[in-house]
Amino acid sequence: SHIMSEYVRMTDTERDQIDQDAQVFMRTCADAIHQLRTEAHKGVQSAQVKEHRTAVLDFIEDYLRRVCKLYSEQRAIRVKRVIDKKRL
Repeated sequence: SHIMSEYVRMTDTERDQIDQDAQVFMRTCADAIHQLRTEAHKGVQSAQVKEHRTAVLDFIEDYLRRVCKLYSEQRAIRVKRVIDKKRL
């Protein structure tokens, strides 16, 4: 119930700002992962190190993908609520 009371107090402008910031943050993370992937193999001779770095970056990328999916689902719920409110 504490979470719901905080949700009610938040304005649409604040929610829009959070959405905008979240999108920027997710894009920044995706760009950073891409850059790390590019840099990860420079100067590395060992196949084991390359494989390890690739696996770690794959894991991080998958985690970001799951976070983005969760965010999208939550945003869709918010949009649906706004549409339902306007219909009433």
